[in-house]
Amino acid sequence: MGQSINLEALADMRGGADIVENDILLEGRVEDNTANRVVTGNNALGGGSFVNSNGINTVIQNTGANVLIQNGMIVNVQFADPTP
Repeated sequence: MGQSINLEALADMRGGADIVENDILLEGRVEDNTANRVVTGNNALGGGSFVNSNGINTVIQNTGANVLIQNGMIVNVQFADPTP
């Protein structure tokens, strides 16, 4: 798991640190596609779409044709003392 950090340095980082930059690099390509007589329509999320869901949820919707859909998510987690 790597080298441990001493308690003094860990205490200095408690409660978070400044995030300078986050990058997600997505490189997708759509080439030489054709779509003939394509009928696209509506899509919708209903009122109960996320009932009983847990964690981080994402939704990607598409009503088109020959579409490249890319999605990326960066989650920064900061651990802190739960007492005020």
